[in-house]
Amino acid sequence: MLDGFEFCGELSLNGELRAVRGVLAVALAAGRARRGLVVATANAPEAALMRSANVLPAGSLCAVAAHLNGHTPLQPAAFENPAAAATSGPDLADVRGQLQARRALEVAAAGTHSLLLFGPPGTGKSMLAQRLPGLLPPMPEGDVTDRHNRATDDRHIEATRTGL
Repeated sequence: MLDGFEFCGELSLNGELRAVRGVLAVALAAGRARRGLVVATANAPEAALMRSANVLPAGSLCAVAAHLNGHTPLQPAAFENPAAAATSGPDLADVRGQLQARRALEVAAAGTHSLLLFGPPGTGKSMLAQRLPGLLPPMPEGDVTDRHNRATDDRHIEATRTGL
């Protein structure tokens, strides 16, 4: 009954499943082992980044028990690409003038080059930088997980440094 599943989460005293850190690595391992992964509902978006894993979000131990007994099946988590959300931001077409800066953004995005914007306040540096993600193509799954791992590590390092 439990052979095809992995479970990841914190169980509270009232039977509620709580989120834990590092669920993306667990999802990677579960996907490679071709096993279902039951996680807390709050961890589902992160675990679903690993498309190869069958992620089943649950809110409580009762929901997990009902799923395992065949009464109420858990619904698989849907993959949501965070890079796709980034492309829904401001559009470069909204920028009037600034032809050289717009061209520099396009070249940097097309060739994966670095870009440095400098100048006095109010010249549009932030406005242009906010439009750069809309020029980039969606990230492949491997890049999404690598970026997420780095961002998680950075947050952990910052929390350790500040004592939180």
